[in-house]
Amino acid sequence: MNNKFFGSRQLQQILKVKEKYEFIKNFISVETLSGFILFTVTVFAVIIANSSYSDFYFDILKSPISIGFGESSFSMSTLHWINDVLMAIFFLVVGLEIKRDMLVGELSSVKKASFPIIAAIGGMIIPAAIYLSLNKEYPTGFGVPMATDIAFALGILLLLGNRVSMSLKLFLVTLAVVDDLGAIIVVAIFYTSEINYLFFIHAGITYLLLLLLNYFNVKKLLPYLVLGIFLWIFVHKIGIHSTIAGVLLAFTIPLKQKNETDTNNAPLVKLEHALHNFSAFLIMPLFALANAGVIIDFSSVIEHKQIVLGVALGLVIGKPIGIFLFTYLANSLKIATKPANVTWSEIVAVGFLGGIGFTMSIFISHLAFSDPSIVSAVKIGIFASSITAAIIGVILILSNKKRV
Repeated sequence: MNNKFFGSRQLQQILKVKEKYEFIKNFISVETLSGFILFTVTVFAVIIANSSYSDFYFDILKSPISIGFGESSFSMSTLHWINDVLMAIFFLVVGLEIKRDMLVGELSSVKKASFPIIAAIGGMIIPAAIYLSLNKEYPTGFGVPMATDIAFALGILLLLGNRVSMSLKLFLVTLAVVDDLGAIIVVAIFYTSEINYLFFIHAGITYLLLLLLNYFNVKKLLPYLVLGIFLWIFVHKIGIHSTIAGVLLAFTIPLKQKNETDTNNAPLVKLEHALHNFSAFLIMPLFALANAGVIIDFSSVIEHKQIVLGVALGLVIGKPIGIFLFTYLANSLKIATKPANVTWSEIVAVGFLGGIGFTMSIFISHLAFSDPSIVSAVKIGIFASSITAAIIGVILILSNKKRV
């Protein structure tokens, strides 16, 4: 690029746009590959859970793993280590992505953020409402159909290649970021056990120290990570699901640069880059392996058919209706503006892809229901409805391109 034709400020703006575009392309490629791996691991988990190795599989998940510190020790089952510890790291990565997007990404201005934010809100409210209308006796399950699995959804879009515009992929990514933020809020508020208020003080002091590190612009990551471990312990003791500690930690990591065109030296970006592949290619496959293994027993589905129906309708019907209806009304009322190169039929198609719940819906189902038979039935419903939503979404995108 010849600097003669650009002023310093223009060059910096061009470099920022180029850097953001490259980051989005890399993000999508990682998420799509992760989606393929997740699908393979999910199928494997279902097969092994219904094979002669079923007892061995479930015994491993139940077996305790202990860590000792002097005379003290901490013990949890393998399943809880994955769901409480590794998923806290996953939510740390999600939190870093959300903070970066809110400060310098697609959520950094009202004009850019309003349309996908409204889409995500609609995609959470309508599925929850459908579920609650059918399950007044089991209201805690409302959060299950609210979730979208971004890795699977982007994996589907990648399979469609050039039939899907970059603008549509960006819309789905931004929608999913807001969806993740909504899921975090729901988990923090509604899926919390009995509160141990004493540890609120410990967690509050720890978080204050993290905020002070941010205030004084400490760029070394080690102090944040050490305090983050203590924050996880205290949040776990409070009774709030410990994955929230990962998000809280993420919001304290500074996103400051050495100069206007260099973001790679920002602590948040460095940590996000360091953990993203670890999260996508190890944590999420392990989570799928540990949680997707459900014994296919349709008697449990029949027994809890109302709950399963609420989840299925929420994902397959509620997601596309909510995403389309809220964005159409917002666009008509000039509250938000639809991207010019994205059609309404593509918005509907993305709505169906938003109904791919898989790992996030499974995660919330474990928090929402204490009865294992309900969890098993709901997982079957999640699998069936996610596959159905994916097929419909693909058909709509392909048929739209034929018309164009």
